[in-house]
Amino acid sequence: MNERNNAKRGRPAKPMLNAGFIMKAVIQFLQMFMTETLAKRIVSVVLIAVDIPNPHITELTGISDRSIWTIKKAIHSGDIDNLFVIRSGGGRPGKAKGIESAIAEELEKNNYHTRQQVADMIQERFGISMSVSAVGKLLKKTASGG
Repeated sequence: MNERNNAKRGRPAKPMLNAGFIMKAVIQFLQMFMTETLAKRIVSVVLIAVDIPNPHITELTGISDRSIWTIKKAIHSGDIDNLFVIRSGGGRPGKAKGIESAIAEELEKNNYHTRQQVADMIQERFGISMSVSAVGKLLKKTASGG
């Protein structure tokens, strides 16, 4: 008789959708209001708060393990407000950042036909060595006025 009382009643529970599918849907929804990075970070904060292991958070959100550790460190230090701020421009400034206009003027004055000639001119006149592909990017940027 005890076995009958211990049996579960009602319909069996429906199987849960894939957790990765759910996280992806949540992140896509949040992207209507914020950037993808911030949406992933918010989901990561919630997963950290419910004590999900780091590798599983990385798998669900796509954020690197190192970023998860950084988020955890910020949470433990009480610096949660800075987690919701996105900063850009953390990289190194370009070699020709201050002299782009001078390079553009030099290009207008003289007759250069190849990117290699422009790279050689930049090395000769300004003492900056640039690869041919970097010169191409510079030329594209100066042509677009950016």
